[in-house]
Amino acid sequence: MKHTEWIDRLNSGALNEKLSVLYGGEQSVLDAQRRRFIRALARFDEIFPGRDDIRLFSAPGRSEIGGNHTDHQRGCALAAAVNLDVIAVVAFHEEGVIRVFSEGYYLSEVSLDDLGVHSEEKGGSISLIRGIAARFARMGVHIGGFDAYTTSDVLSGSGLSSSAAFETLVGTIIDAGCNNSRAGAVEIAKIGQYAENVYFGKGSGLLDQTVCAVGGFVFLDFQDAENPVVVQHDFDFEAAGYRLCITDTKGSHADLTGEYTAVPAEMKSVARCFGKDVLREVDEQAFFDAIPSLRGRVGDRAILRALHFFGENRRAALEADALARGDLKAFFRYYRESADSSANLLQNLYAAQKPQEQGIPLAIAVSKRILGDAGAVRVHGGGFAGTIQAFVPTDKTEAYRKEMDALFGQGSCHVLRVRPAGGISII
Repeated sequence: MKHTEWIDRLNSGALNEKLSVLYGGEQSVLDAQRRRFIRALARFDEIFPGRDDIRLFSAPGRSEIGGNHTDHQRGCALAAAVNLDVIAVVAFHEEGVIRVFSEGYYLSEVSLDDLGVHSEEKGGSISLIRGIAARFARMGVHIGGFDAYTTSDVLSGSGLSSSAAFETLVGTIIDAGCNNSRAGAVEIAKIGQYAENVYFGKGSGLLDQTVCAVGGFVFLDFQDAENPVVVQHDFDFEAAGYRLCITDTKGSHADLTGEYTAVPAEMKSVARCFGKDVLREVDEQAFFDAIPSLRGRVGDRAILRALHFFGENRRAALEADALARGDLKAFFRYYRESADSSANLLQNLYAAQKPQEQGIPLAIAVSKRILGDAGAVRVHGGGFAGTIQAFVPTDKTEAYRKEMDALFGQGSCHVLRVRPAGGISII
């Protein structure tokens, strides 16, 4: 389909039903997304003129709900895809090259004759494109090449996993256009993780990519890291009278690498005391019995973080079960317990070396004052700086948003919805 034909379909409302699945059915939202896709189509035609057979793709960001810092210990987690996404206008060809122009960045070109690791590309999006293509090629998939223009509203640095959304997008494009969509969501997630680990140079777990690829509420059990248990849930918080809000406290992530790496390192230091690699392999009762002797070997904070893991690993499953039963009261009870554990045991609400910068604790305190006994709030994602997450009653959402924006700046609070679809081809 030509880009002008796509624009005609968008303007006529022919795609509204598909777009409403991704973004919700409010007319103002649909109008905004229609304009966004039209701008992307026009920009694609400027950069890659003359392409006639064009397709549209989308992949969502994700929000962690439960299982804070459990995946790197092969634990359980609960997360949800959200309605902020990265979209792509794509034309496939047989030119032996992938060209991707991302809004606000530059053109990335990957020759399909050269799919090895390039050390100079580590940390850049081109490494992810090359790594994903390489993995598909090793699976025996023929990739002729494609041109793509992408634009994203997944907030960078917000804990919504913009990188995993991009990986899912590229994987979905190749799977749909070159592999007849045979890989499936979980395999696309593994391919994205591989590219991030090997080509991009970041040792991430599989949580982010899986949720972005699968969509909806997703419970994950990583006990078998190569073949995780993935269970999708369809609980509708909006129908239950709540909105999902993410607030950016504008804290800087600079110089926080040590804080982030210390969490898995300290948990693994406890595991090694039992001859294991990760805490999921350690018997919980044996850990509790050994706490007195552990203090002199790993330190108190490592023990507290291990305590968090064991409790959080159970809670993620309990939260998922509560959603499956439609028991919102139980879900919020476990959610608040999880929030307290992250604050008191995991200790990832602010950086120890920056005690004067406590945007996350401040946002949580103000949120609790606004919400009272209604709704719930917690640190979002990795923590130490950045964002908080709150489930806010619908009738309090606008007041909550205004208070958060007044505290952290206009546009800091984002009212989201859970997106039922993961990486998708819009055809």
